[in-house]
Amino acid sequence: MIIPEDLRYTKDHEWIKLLDDGSTAIVGITDFAQHELGDIVFVELKSAGTALKEHEVFGTVEAVKTVADLFAPVAGEILESNTELDNAEVVNQDPYNAGWLVKMNVADPAAVSALLDAAAYRQLTGE
Repeated sequence: MIIPEDLRYTKDHEWIKLLDDGSTAIVGITDFAQHELGDIVFVELKSAGTALKEHEVFGTVEAVKTVADLFAPVAGEILESNTELDNAEVVNQDPYNAGWLVKMNVADPAAVSALLDAAAYRQLTGE
């Protein structure tokens, strides 16, 4: 299982990465999550301009066997959704790069550092 060191993680298996400007972040699901879900066939995301509270649902991922909600790791506003997800299997193939879900403006960048680091996420998943 791949768990990059430079990301922060939630107990719901989303990852978040603050970009260099310090207030914009990219969010996706972890390698662990995509593996547990199986073959992802459809991703539905809220649109740009949507304000989110921490832990608020911002979309769903549909796999062959189940549908899972996606939860915002922190509060903020969606700036854009990944348009490449018309081909949803990209989330299975590359969850940390091409398979990112949304870019968001983070309300409180310090909230990102309060999330799980890679070591804590490894412990959570038993990896």
